[in-house]
Amino acid sequence: MSPFSETLRLAGLALIGSLLLTSCGSSPSPSGKGPSGQDDAWPEGKPSRIVSLNLCADQYLLALADREQIAGLTRNAPDPAMSAAASRARGLPILKGSAEEVAAIEPDLVLGASKRRSDMLAGLPRGSYRIIEPPTARSFADIVVHIRQVARAVGHPERGEALIAKMERDLAAIHMAHVDRVAAYYQRRGFLTGTGTLVDDLMQRSGVTNLAEKLDKPILAQLSLEELIEARPDYLIVESDSDEVVDQGTEMLNHPLLKDIPRIRLPQAWTVCGGPAYVDAARSLSRQLAEAEKARLNAH
Repeated sequence: MSPFSETLRLAGLALIGSLLLTSCGSSPSPSGKGPSGQDDAWPEGKPSRIVSLNLCADQYLLALADREQIAGLTRNAPDPAMSAAASRARGLPILKGSAEEVAAIEPDLVLGASKRRSDMLAGLPRGSYRIIEPPTARSFADIVVHIRQVARAVGHPERGEALIAKMERDLAAIHMAHVDRVAAYYQRRGFLTGTGTLVDDLMQRSGVTNLAEKLDKPILAQLSLEELIEARPDYLIVESDSDEVVDQGTEMLNHPLLKDIPRIRLPQAWTVCGGPAYVDAARSLSRQLAEAEKARLNAH
């Protein structure tokens, strides 16, 4: 599989995950509870062999754990196109994706072990490890919950509180555009991101209306070029690398019909997962909106 195809596949999985995951909280260990029968009653001390099986879990782990606690990250953790924490992943163990590999590590904490990845834990003794599975974040409030959950699990709750406080300060310092504009988060092959998503939360924070809400579209919908033009959004929000035509999906985003709609570009790595990069996305979105509004005024 080519690197681009793998990136596209993972982006699709992240979108599907956002549709399927509706609850928040941690999953218990395979035995159902901690050693004393309670979900929160785990042996004292910090876990020393933590494995992540999920791209989004990678980023929480990299932000909150000691490097020596991290025993395995997903193969996309060091990829800057997919992970906002790629630079922190350098030099850390990267998993190839086999159950035998995870069993050899003998982890005491596993992050992001969804049912889809349960086969990765087949070789581990029951009750020998704890599972934390933060669902897909759909808002900053979700991110706060997940940070606290992971920080507590890795034994650094104070780091979680410090990170949350910093993110809240940084978000409060962002100048919001507060303009009466409509924006469409438009992706490869004409997919439109709807409400109840992290991108929608960012759009609301930046003061623009999501076209999907205006059109009463679901959380993910396909919108043809003709439908998009007819809807007349003020802005298109696209992935940063979409200006390069590499397949039919990106070719669609560069169709001449769209050339007159101003674009706001955000790296996919900032929006595919919740985490500290939410602040970067909010800051960039608000700045680009302000610059675009200034350009509109100057043009008139």
